[in-house]
Amino acid sequence: MKIRDWNRSLKVRLVGEFFMNTSFWMVFPFLAIYFAEEFGKGLAGLLLIVSQMFSVAANLFGGYFADRFGRKRMLVSAAVAQGFAFLLFAAANSPWLSSPELSFVAFTLAGMCGSLYWPASQAMIADVIPEKYRSDVFAVFYTTLNIAVVIGPLFGAVLFFSYRFELLLAVAIISMLLGLLLRLYTEETLSAEVMDKWKEGGATGWRGALLSQVKDYGIILKDRVFLLFVVAGVLGAQTFMQLDLVIPVYLKETIDRQTILDFLGREWSVTGETSFGILLAENGLIVALLTVVITRWMTKFPEKWVFFFSALLFGLSMAIFPMTSWFWMFFVAMAVFTFAELMIVGLQQSFISKLAPESMRGQYFAAASLRYTIGRMIAPVSIPMTAWFGFGWTFIILGTFAVLSGFVYLWMFHLYEKRAVASTS
Repeated sequence: MKIRDWNRSLKVRLVGEFFMNTSFWMVFPFLAIYFAEEFGKGLAGLLLIVSQMFSVAANLFGGYFADRFGRKRMLVSAAVAQGFAFLLFAAANSPWLSSPELSFVAFTLAGMCGSLYWPASQAMIADVIPEKYRSDVFAVFYTTLNIAVVIGPLFGAVLFFSYRFELLLAVAIISMLLGLLLRLYTEETLSAEVMDKWKEGGATGWRGALLSQVKDYGIILKDRVFLLFVVAGVLGAQTFMQLDLVIPVYLKETIDRQTILDFLGREWSVTGETSFGILLAENGLIVALLTVVITRWMTKFPEKWVFFFSALLFGLSMAIFPMTSWFWMFFVAMAVFTFAELMIVGLQQSFISKLAPESMRGQYFAAASLRYTIGRMIAPVSIPMTAWFGFGWTFIILGTFAVLSGFVYLWMFHLYEKRAVASTS
């Protein structure tokens, strides 16, 4: 399905969200450095955990709000609210005020707004795109996101540390403009039947919504294979989520200024901040260019071993980082890290759909998100770990978690294969 055949609402979102994502990624990757400098590693890690807990709570109700109030209303409200949150963030880093505490509050509010935005965003695609084309549309949005991941950090590495107030103000304006575009040029895609259901009192209210979500997540306790899938995902998340946590902090403390290229008498050098921007851009560029290629390649191999060796490569990448302070070795480590990510990025969703009964597929996909919500809550502990154990041992521990996730995957596939044999006998 070509972009010109899309619903207008999706076209507007594609363009608007690209600019919003680009501006967001000028800020987000450098917040771990910012909070570690302002509060110290221990408190910074704790604050990031608290912030993620609020985002998880917002995400819990994101789908409920999208169904209760409509996709368009939630998209507009969340985008505008995120704009005000970044406006508060800018005010806390302005020429007239410098408040790390207020910055944390604003960052937390912005994260919560993002958690409210994305469920409605995903639901809108499912509302208007026929099932056979949905994967293609999701892939296009995923690609633009990763292009934003490439572009954003390159500019953010300079702007966040030198022109923070102006950058945050620009992000606020972009978010509000997105809200205005969505208000003017998108249409509500929630069906009239669902809207009527809410008007007639068919909803269960806030308490019912919360209990319903908890019940849905309880599915993982009834399916051992699925439970192991989530456990392995949580362990693995402790590795790949360090892209925005320990890795930038480590680079900043390891690289003061280092020459990376001497060509025709001209030297090219990097600092810790700019080297992280380059590595993050490397990750985003590889993801944007090779996701489809590597996913198709991996489908030729047994899933069990793809999952296992992906985990081992994640562990290897963690082992490479503390071995050296040379930028180009970090570049190699990031390439290994990214390849491990792409090995399973497509297969995981496919595996979930195979596990889920057709009547419970939505619940399984919702529960599967616990891999990231729980992982995201735990991952910031790595920052105070660097103060307790040092960077070397922290990376070793993270790599061990990745390897453990690989063995959990093997256990999971063992049970999955036993189940398949039992069902055919």
